[in-house]
Amino acid sequence: MAGGRLYLVPVPIGDAAVSRVLPGDVIEMAAHLRHFIVEDEKQARRMLRRIVPGIDQESLVIGVLDKHNPDDGLRELLAPAVDGEDIGLMSDAGCPAVADPGALVVRLAHELGIPVVPLAGPSSILLALMASGLNGQSFCFHGYLPVERDKCRAAIRKLERESKAHGQTQIFMETPYRNERLLEMLLENCMAGTRLCLACDLTMDSELVRTRTIAEWHEHPPAPGKRPCVFLLAS
Repeated sequence: MAGGRLYLVPVPIGDAAVSRVLPGDVIEMAAHLRHFIVEDEKQARRMLRRIVPGIDQESLVIGVLDKHNPDDGLRELLAPAVDGEDIGLMSDAGCPAVADPGALVVRLAHELGIPVVPLAGPSSILLALMASGLNGQSFCFHGYLPVERDKCRAAIRKLERESKAHGQTQIFMETPYRNERLLEMLLENCMAGTRLCLACDLTMDSELVRTRTIAEWHEHPPAPGKRPCVFLLAS
């Protein structure tokens, strides 16, 4: 077994105070670590300055991960842990390895015998589910729905059928600038009694979470705008 550990370090998903969304132990761990694996180095350094204002940036060794990293590249990123150094894995926002290429690093860490330690922090998916009032016993996260209209329409109708058949909450996201388009597709293609939750700007002062039937949304159309939003559907 390797001497170092891989710590899964969550980061804020909005502009809320760090102390509001991250436990003190997570902040202390981020201050302790000197090796990090991240999606974007510039973004990660900004986030670390926010989490640990006095952190010594010059002492940090940051490896960059994306979904195109070959296996050899992933092994190189984890080499410090094999040599006994602890490493922090960070996403651009929220929890690493969830809807995030960091899952590839975690899988390889298990294969190499590197202990994996998840740390508590905000996940937009779970926060949205908690606040939606929809079924939290059975749910499925689908990432992003297809962009092409016919494929998106087919995906929405399939999710609605599966939700009705299994009593399952269907969760998905969209790039903020396409929120209005996806909402239009949902209102056009879902049944009147299907419940739809919009969870926008989670953990921010501008946070908005509303669950309504499609019929109710038609009467009072929401306006998510171009901001981070999670969609939840239950038929």
